[in-house]
Amino acid sequence: MAQAAAVAKPPAPPRRRRASATPRRLPYLLIAPAALLMLGFIAYPVISVFYYSLQNYNPTKPWRNGYAGLDNFVHAFTKDPVFWDTLVFSAKWVFVEVGLQLLFGLALALIVNQTFVGRGLGRAMVFSPWAVSGVLTSAIWVLLYNSQTGITRYLADLGIGSYGTSWLSDTSTVFPAAVVADLWRGVPFFAILILADLQSVSKDLYEAAEVDGASRLKQFWHITLPHLKDAIILSTLLRAVWEFNNVDLLYTLTGGGPAGETTTLPLYIANTSVDAHNFGYASALTTVAFVILLFCSMVYLRLSKFGGESK
Repeated sequence: MAQAAAVAKPPAPPRRRRASATPRRLPYLLIAPAALLMLGFIAYPVISVFYYSLQNYNPTKPWRNGYAGLDNFVHAFTKDPVFWDTLVFSAKWVFVEVGLQLLFGLALALIVNQTFVGRGLGRAMVFSPWAVSGVLTSAIWVLLYNSQTGITRYLADLGIGSYGTSWLSDTSTVFPAAVVADLWRGVPFFAILILADLQSVSKDLYEAAEVDGASRLKQFWHITLPHLKDAIILSTLLRAVWEFNNVDLLYTLTGGGPAGETTTLPLYIANTSVDAHNFGYASALTTVAFVILLFCSMVYLRLSKFGGESK
């Protein structure tokens, strides 16, 4: 009996080997060098800006360097009228540029989303300005606005305007001229993102709307726009931040002139740091700009209900 019981006893289950922690940690170990480099290149400059914003730091006047506390911020808000002028112009620049770029980008996306002969070439032509660098874009428009060889010369030949007119040196025309130059490069950004989102709209929705007798305008308002909501919110937010920080185009076109008419806050910061060597005050202005962008971005995302369901 004992022998039969011993034979019938099931074998013991094999012991599970303890899983090694190395395979689970391997992905993090592989990305650690890149993560540390990114942290160094991003965190160190940000921390340095916050640090120098509390300092009087001017390499050309080392005897004045030292801890300043909040003096730089107090000076910006109470004693520097240029700060307020550049902040107001920055808001105007962002509002006009982003609004027009969204409007024209949406229109172009709707056009190139249609089926027509040469659509591929049309899309390439629409998107090509976005591939041009900001500095090259500025150089192109500087040549176009040249008073001797640019647009104004050809308009003068047609009897429109006078010879030697420079739109970039006239306070009444410099803002529209700069807006047009930046529109040329910024519109394709919206067109690309909106067109990509348009590709995912189901055609069955439009067919059902046509059966119900909905017009093109109602289809656009009730089908297309709700579907594009998140793409529009994200693209406008990204473009607003980029336009606020726009320095290369305005610096190359106008240098902030004439008479400071096109000086944005980032351009004022660049002039304060690079030309005046007042890095402490420039760091304080940079900190203020960072707080403004962070606050406006959070409010915009909250009010627009980004990621929420469309009604």
